[in-house]
Amino acid sequence: MTKTTIDGPNGAGSPVTVLGLGEMGSAIARTFVDRGFAVTVWNRTASKSVPLAEAGASVAATAAEAVAASPLVVVCLLDSTAVEEVLGSLDTAVADKVLVNVTSCSPAQARANESWARERGAEYLDGKIMGDPPYVGTPNIMFPFSGSSSAYEAHEPTLQVLGSIAYHGEDAGFAAVEFMGQVAVVYELLIGFLHTLKLVEKEGVDVAAFAERIAGSVGAFPPLVASIGKAAATGEFPPDLGSLNVQSALMDDMISHRESVGVEAVRMREVKKLMDRRVADGHGDQGFSGLYALLGKQG
Repeated sequence: MTKTTIDGPNGAGSPVTVLGLGEMGSAIARTFVDRGFAVTVWNRTASKSVPLAEAGASVAATAAEAVAASPLVVVCLLDSTAVEEVLGSLDTAVADKVLVNVTSCSPAQARANESWARERGAEYLDGKIMGDPPYVGTPNIMFPFSGSSSAYEAHEPTLQVLGSIAYHGEDAGFAAVEFMGQVAVVYELLIGFLHTLKLVEKEGVDVAAFAERIAGSVGAFPPLVASIGKAAATGEFPPDLGSLNVQSALMDDMISHRESVGVEAVRMREVKKLMDRRVADGHGDQGFSGLYALLGKQG
């Protein structure tokens, strides 16, 4: 592979350390190597560093040795427990370093990591990975970051090498909020889609052909999603998808149809319950977004 490099303070030859060489960590390290960075790697299982060494990376015997080699340290481990163990072994060795942790963790864990780093004289960026290892180094993978703004500004050119990046603010937990929110929407949508496919199949309709039609329909979703987000932020709920008075009546048909063919209707019953509460509260003229006002409330 031909190596391409970038100019500037974080360009060719700039030192970067990568801790953790699972599939994603290896892809990150290999991308830095291929772009001409001076890469130092460390992994608890030393054999995983062999391909990176053959590609031109330096292999450190310990995590502390790897951290000492670079001002920028990317941490990509299995989970938060592994991060805590590795950081615990480093302690004050991280002073004056920038730690970029792209390991999956909760917002609270990210904030705790930021506090730990700050107490030891390091700057901290929390990052999340939205994509698969083969896409590292391309625009087809997204890295949301949050935490130290000065660290982000200083190392933005380096981070851009990894893929599409975005900064979500000084609060170190915001990248995790973004990641978990984005992933949650996908799972919520897809489990509903799978149940709907089962419903369609029960009625004898070609599920593959139906899915193709749904794929064509989702192009209309972005404006609706943006509109609902605006409504949630302002508390002004227009009659999107029609008024709740009409939608509530439709839900009875949706639920009875599912139950008649033995397809799970838990989500539909939950929606119906929320609609009925909102109508009973005198908001039947509002739309689906009005259900947001009930979420998080008891009863």
